[in-house]
Amino acid sequence: MDFKPKLVSAIKHYDKKTFTTDLMAGIIVGIVALPLAIAFGIASGVSPEKGIITAIVAGLMISVFGGSKVQIGGPTGAFIIIVYGIIQQYGMQGLTIATLMAGVFLILLGVLRLGTIIKYIPYPIVVGFTSGIAVTIFTTQVKDLLGMQMDHVPSDFIEKWGAYIYNIGTIDGWSALVGIASVVLIASWPMLARMFHLAPLKSLPGSLVAIIVMTIAALLLKEYAGVTSIETIGDRFSINSTLPGAVVPELSWEVIKSLVGPAVTIAVLGAIESLLSATVADGVIGDHHNSNTELIGQGIANIASPLFGGIPATGAIARTMTNINNGGRTPVAGIVHAVVQLIIFLFLMPLAQYIPMACLAGVLVVVSYGMSGWRSFMAMTRRNPKSDVTVLLLTFFLTIIFDLTVAIEFGLICACLLFMRRMAETTEVHAIFNEIDLNEDADMERGNLEHLTIPKDVEVYEINGPYFFGAGNRFEDIMARYGHHPKVRIIRMRKVPFIDSTGLHNLENMCHMCQKEGITVVLSGVNPTVEAVLRRNNFEQLLGEDNICNHIDLALARAKELIS
Repeated sequence: MDFKPKLVSAIKHYDKKTFTTDLMAGIIVGIVALPLAIAFGIASGVSPEKGIITAIVAGLMISVFGGSKVQIGGPTGAFIIIVYGIIQQYGMQGLTIATLMAGVFLILLGVLRLGTIIKYIPYPIVVGFTSGIAVTIFTTQVKDLLGMQMDHVPSDFIEKWGAYIYNIGTIDGWSALVGIASVVLIASWPMLARMFHLAPLKSLPGSLVAIIVMTIAALLLKEYAGVTSIETIGDRFSINSTLPGAVVPELSWEVIKSLVGPAVTIAVLGAIESLLSATVADGVIGDHHNSNTELIGQGIANIASPLFGGIPATGAIARTMTNINNGGRTPVAGIVHAVVQLIIFLFLMPLAQYIPMACLAGVLVVVSYGMSGWRSFMAMTRRNPKSDVTVLLLTFFLTIIFDLTVAIEFGLICACLLFMRRMAETTEVHAIFNEIDLNEDADMERGNLEHLTIPKDVEVYEINGPYFFGAGNRFEDIMARYGHHPKVRIIRMRKVPFIDSTGLHNLENMCHMCQKEGITVVLSGVNPTVEAVLRRNNFEQLLGEDNICNHIDLALARAKELIS
């Protein structure tokens, strides 16, 4: 089992200087993660403290058991839609079981050393579902961002926008002002910090600044202007700052079977996002993460988190980069980040009840913009092959209209089909007439000849590329188009690197058909690997030992012998 947590190797040569930088980075990233944890928890359909519990428990496990030195884990925007959908369909109990199952799947992926395979998921699928998630997150936040008075918000994307348009007259001006001002403040905070020479505050995240400013503004408006229409977290949720004990849910085989799909989606998405984050971090710090250990660490985190009432977690690119930019270089920084959030949760959580919902919606709007990757999306639609654009758009629209599970499944199926089509197109089959040009033939023994004449009643066909399921039909089409019922049919296979079972089946059928028509098949230039496969399938008995030749001049000599 490839399980080597980076924490073990990092502490072997640990010193006071490294601890100081890790401590500062952990404190900063812990503060940065706080508003995001609250916002992701609420947007996922759970109470705000569950988001922080996830950041504490899962963040600690990922840092202790993960395969990256600087990975920061916790709830992320990518899981919002999945978690919300599972809660709507199966309830909180279903989410807990699905997350536990996803944790087990992640551990199995790591134990079976499949960490590198996850990286081969096509890039258009990653961009498509990431952009789709971003649009969906933005859509879910419109109500709170504008303070709309709606009793029920449909879950369907199109119906949701229809409901927004129908209820556009219920927008609360004060809430909308808070929401839009939050977006503007978050986006412009780095510029404002430079403009007003607020160097000590420059490192504070714009989301935290917006929450502090808008919470104070909402309190002042309520106290001195009598504005009571701005909804806060406390108006919707009861805040609990007590760390819950571990609770194991009741499991049944029927429930487990019904939740396999959502659990696989959580596991796949968690694996993709965590390994992507770890890869990006490697490029910045010049390190190399252990993919299999990282998956095992993510699995442990997703088993621990739901036991304490948390939601799914994975590596977070934004928080990981914040950790790196502030000097974090070992998993100790991630552990400090979890401890900081624990202290805030235990002693300052009651203050979260005063945060306006519109402000949190503004935070998620900015997050969704960052996730959208619209520049990459547009660049792919302009520069990439049509097949990649098809996969991109299919995954994007399926994510929006249906859900992420459907999008990933159909996106992968479509990508696999297009890949098989491309592989089939790499194999060329063509007929050779009259004479063979030997200038570039590597399978010739006599180098003094430039051409070989093809005798009468002999046909020569050449296969250039893998002889697999995609090439068999093309070969039959070429023979049907150019074949004239010869006495001998030579098939040159010097450029066939391998042959699969479908190719073997097609070749065998073709040989039987030729024998029924009185045509002798001669194979030429078969490489040792392909020849071994043919012999294991008794082709020397089907064709005759003399009809499997090493090079074309022997094949032509054999053809002349058969004709005579």
